Amino acid sequence: MHQATLALQHKGLEQIDLIVIAIYFAIIFGIGFYFAQKEKTSSDYFLASRNVGWFAIGASLFVSNISTEHFIGLAGSGASSGLAVGHFEWLACIMVLILGWVFVPFYLRSNVFTMPEFLERRFNRSCAVYLAGISILAYIFTKISVHLYAAAVVLEKVLGWNPMTAALILIVVTGIYTIAGGLAAVIYTDLVQTVILIIGAVILTVIGLEHVGGMGQLRALVPASYFHMIKPATDPDFPWTGIFFGAPILGIWYWCTDQVIVQRVLSAKDEGNAKAATIFAGFLKILPVFILVLPGLIAFALYRDQFRVVDGVVQNGDIAYPMLVINLLPAGLVGIMIAALMAALMGAMSSVFNSASTLVTLDFYKKIRPDASERQLVTFGRYATGMLVILGILWVPFIKLISAQLYVYLQAVQAYISPPIAVCFIFGITWPRMNGKGAISSLLSGFVLGSTRFVFEVLDKSHHFTSPAIRAMLDINFLHYAVLMFVICASIMVAVSLATPAPELSKLAGLTFATAEMKLDTIAIGGQNQRPPHTETRAQHNLNLAMSALLLLTVISLWVYFR
Repeated sequence: MHQATLALQHKGLEQIDLIVIAIYFAIIFGIGFYFAQKEKTSSDYFLASRNVGWFAIGASLFVSNISTEHFIGLAGSGASSGLAVGHFEWLACIMVLILGWVFVPFYLRSNVFTMPEFLERRFNRSCAVYLAGISILAYIFTKISVHLYAAAVVLEKVLGWNPMTAALILIVVTGIYTIAGGLAAVIYTDLVQTVILIIGAVILTVIGLEHVGGMGQLRALVPASYFHMIKPATDPDFPWTGIFFGAPILGIWYWCTDQVIVQRVLSAKDEGNAKAATIFAGFLKILPVFILVLPGLIAFALYRDQFRVVDGVVQNGDIAYPMLVINLLPAGLVGIMIAALMAALMGAMSSVFNSASTLVTLDFYKKIRPDASERQLVTFGRYATGMLVILGILWVPFIKLISAQLYVYLQAVQAYISPPIAVCFIFGITWPRMNGKGAISSLLSGFVLGSTRFVFEVLDKSHHFTSPAIRAMLDINFLHYAVLMFVICASIMVAVSLATPAPELSKLAGLTFATAEMKLDTIAIGGQNQRPPHTETRAQHNLNLAMSALLLLTVISLWVYFR
């Protein structure tokens, strides 16, 4: 076992490591500029010509979700409490199946580019503006800042790099190929980055297990509870009630309605490829528990005295993954691991840049200038991406002000904005009686409920509230709070919808299960005609069905084994 005194040393890069990293950047730039030569219409730039296969989309879904904060956060939670944080990864396997089998047919049939555009078709412009606005703000103030913070932590701890300089370089590099190549560049660079990310993480996990003496020895060196994922309902972090009732609400919002994720599926060449992509992404999402969470347990077993434990809880779990990289990897493999970390950051950042620019361009600019040409839309999209890159650069000086606690706050924002959005999409496709007034009432009510909890949660750290009402709101687990928000928002939506006129059935054609077979009136967008309503062959359908069943069986078996 390694001595703990080694754990704080920085890892220098050998020549072979620099060569590996240089090759990585050369490949990424090559892909970006290759697709920069091919973009012509808004469909080409924002949806990769709607001609991408399942393998590339599935990989892009995976790497768009897995960023550097997963290396920090999942390994850190693994060191603090074991495998339980992996629930979110395995739940995602089911959420992407819901995306593919439930939501994708409606999205593809409606021929939309964005999720706000879908809400506008289903409800009204107000709902679209709310979703586009809240998504853009969330991308800028949570996703970009969280990605930068996590990357800065890793590169500073592992290599001793100045976090501000490293973040600045990575933002600029990511912005260049995203601006140049659009979604096609993002998806195909994501494919490369997925391979690098998985290879690097698997190598470190295998080496870590060898050093700890194998899985059996690892079980002996960590608390027995670390290998049990199903926690009591009273558990402060991962209550089983919150995991199986609250987390799916967040999962449906993120995996089934968030522009960053859904935009990739909208680029599929047909419905069969779109479903296959979500299934492939589901199988990939099994991996993080073993290649990102498990290393946290390994780090805790190898370097236990480097962790600060208060009342049995690890306080500095974010050092887990960097410690393994520093102490276990030889020259050459360090370069692969750094490339994997960069791939995770750049894949997630490029996805945010591209999706946010799509929202700005198509949900705002195109509404203001409906006669804008295809060339103008693409040009504005590039300018919008450039502005997001600049906003990312402006965030860099504030990285040093982001603490681990604030990092948790920023992640929690997503839990507080997701329930009302999930309500609108779920009821939107399942209940034709739901109308625009009910939808916007639900969205605004959810915004108030989520904002109130978030503000009081932040203030409570410096001014401990004693009011019974405020304490009741703050002390409930955030996943349980998500369930409460969902129920309240759904109730408001139902009440307002029933109290106001029903939407015209003809306007719901193709947008709900009840009206799925009615002809949807669409026009050509971005040089792209409407898709055929059924673009999945019988053979594709049967294969997708079989693989979906296999994925479900695998996830359930894993839950039973690690219960």
